[in-house]
Amino acid sequence: MATSFRFAASLRRASQSPRPAPCLSRFRSTVQVRWTGSTSATSEPHQPVEKGIGKGGAAPAKVIKFTSEAYPELQRNSRFAKLTQEHVDYFQNLLGAESAIIDGLSKDASEDIEPFNSDWMRKYRGHAQLVLKPQSTDEVSKILKYCNDNLLAVVPQGGNTGLVGGSVPVFDEIVINLQKMNNIRSFDEVSGILVADAGVILEVADNFLAERRHIFPLDLGAKGSCQIGGNVATNAGGLRLLRYGSLHGNVLGIEVVLPDGTIVDDLSKLRKNNTGYDIKQLFIGGEGTIGIITGISILCPQRSPAINVAYFGLESYEKCQEAFKEAKNQLSEILSAFELMDGRTQKLINRATGKKLPLEGEHPFFCLIETSGSNTDHDNEKLQSFLEHVMETSIVSDGVLAQDQTQIQELWSCREGIPECLGHWGGVYKYDLSLPISDMYDLVNDVRDRLMKAGLVGDEDFHPVVDVVGYGHMGDANLHLNVPTRRYDKEVEKQLEPFVYEWVQMKNGSISAEHGLGIAKKPFIGYSRSDTMIRLMKQIKDLYDPNGIMNPYKYI
Repeated sequence: MATSFRFAASLRRASQSPRPAPCLSRFRSTVQVRWTGSTSATSEPHQPVEKGIGKGGAAPAKVIKFTSEAYPELQRNSRFAKLTQEHVDYFQNLLGAESAIIDGLSKDASEDIEPFNSDWMRKYRGHAQLVLKPQSTDEVSKILKYCNDNLLAVVPQGGNTGLVGGSVPVFDEIVINLQKMNNIRSFDEVSGILVADAGVILEVADNFLAERRHIFPLDLGAKGSCQIGGNVATNAGGLRLLRYGSLHGNVLGIEVVLPDGTIVDDLSKLRKNNTGYDIKQLFIGGEGTIGIITGISILCPQRSPAINVAYFGLESYEKCQEAFKEAKNQLSEILSAFELMDGRTQKLINRATGKKLPLEGEHPFFCLIETSGSNTDHDNEKLQSFLEHVMETSIVSDGVLAQDQTQIQELWSCREGIPECLGHWGGVYKYDLSLPISDMYDLVNDVRDRLMKAGLVGDEDFHPVVDVVGYGHMGDANLHLNVPTRRYDKEVEKQLEPFVYEWVQMKNGSISAEHGLGIAKKPFIGYSRSDTMIRLMKQIKDLYDPNGIMNPYKYI
């Protein structure tokens, strides 16, 4: 267990003492550890690797409702052609290897196709009959040109770890999965610039960089499954954003194939290039609606050799804000993560897993901070000063400080384990929102009050809702509002939507901070974007994809 602390005065005494052995004690001096890359500050979903598919693979088909049935207002676009044997024969001749194509048209391949047809949350399921796995940008180009010429709709797919249904078909679109495009093309250890295929697994890229004392500027709980091309296409966020910024800033160049087969080779390795429109930004967060990213060039920072993680209990959301303010002021350049978790999430982790939490007492809120730097003595001094201050001023009520790599993993599990544990009772309504920090938790309270008044929350099985909880990236003003349920219920949905989106709109927030739009949030984009912005986005879509074959029925 990590070292526990209560009194700031004991830190000053401990800082002059020999390094203690890891054990239960009050507020002893920190022990620095070398970062190995075996644990991560992550965002949801957190899932093990299973043949490239998240969370133990796709759910059995019988338990996943077809998206076309769940969204009856969606109708298949009659302009799109239906797959024929002639089409399948073309792709077989093009890709050659039997492993590069899953043909469900001429034979029964439903079991093989199902993981590509459904998402890890067991919420979305399509009717695709064909999965293509190209190995090169040239093959992607020929696939898209043929599909565009023949009006065959397609769905680009990476690791299929998204949360809004953006990476699976709705009807019978052809799935183009990039798992076979998995080569790291080059890495410059002086500049820190990595060039790699879009199908490289995020964890593989990060481990490659770790061996060279660098770090990928993105970390997710799904890093063992997700692909970096998909990360860029969805503009994935995660915890490293506080320290390193978004992919819009870190991606220097991309290679992308347009719907007509045109290859856009813009794999720039330059940090400065002020020569015209920055076209690549359209594809970062474009969710595969105007082209397929096949390669990226990205700036990767030097890996910090010393990591510290602390976990605090606090008595109010106001205290959380004070702690964040002090962390920015006192830890500044070494602060790499600041995570917020309400006490309810931690109780549910305990209920779902039986796991003993790091702090013995109950607290309304918890915060987890991570520091990462290059100078152990310097980091120690700054962290100790910060801990003294937040304890002496009663901003923090109690806390623990990790002393080794195992304890770092234990503390991070209190954050990483939340998404998986919330699904323990059946399902989860998930909202990924950007809000002013001062207002973030008010939404959680308002939603909880609303569902309580409707009689939908309780401990008995006839109540559909288990609880209403909030957690997220406080450093980015990104709230994950989650409603764990025993079953999906239309009455619950009526209470949640559009109430949540109207609340966010009232605060000038965003209905999607990092998860994207996909199919889940397409109808609600108007709560975050003006009519003018939506019109401009549709014009871009029509310009690049006039036939509308790229990831239809989603985004805008």
